[in-house]
Amino acid sequence: MNETVFRIFQLASSKYCCTQIMLKIQLEQEGIENTDLIKAVGGLCGGVGFSGGICGVLTGGICIIGLYSGKGREEEYNKEDFYEMIEEYINWFDAEYKSRECMDIIGSQLKKNNMKEPSYPVKCGEIIEKGLSKAWEIINKHGYELGARE
Repeated sequence: MNETVFRIFQLASSKYCCTQIMLKIQLEQEGIENTDLIKAVGGLCGGVGFSGGICGVLTGGICIIGLYSGKGREEEYNKEDFYEMIEEYINWFDAEYKSRECMDIIGSQLKKNNMKEPSYPVKCGEIIEKGLSKAWEIINKHGYELGARE
């Protein structure tokens, strides 16, 4: 088991959800802690607000790409390749999972009976690992160095 897969397991065991896990691992690789960001992206999990809608791995990958090429300050603009990178990630996700909807991808395995203790199937860990790898691949392909952003 590689380090990323083990870390995904640890974070899922600590009740972080998919999008949170992706961003937490990204920030950890950069030596950064940002609890406000991790709290905020928690609303994207379980298919956006645990609705079974848009998969948190899709939104998580887009958020990671945004860390490298998105606008963060008033005086900034998105980098030229921002939309291209996002489109590449979305196209990969669509081809890989044939849907953007959490409920379509993991179906009845999504349990939202107790919102305080959401449960995620093993399949989610595999999707998270693939999503992280793809986001990192796209970032590198576009000339950004993981861990070295403004």
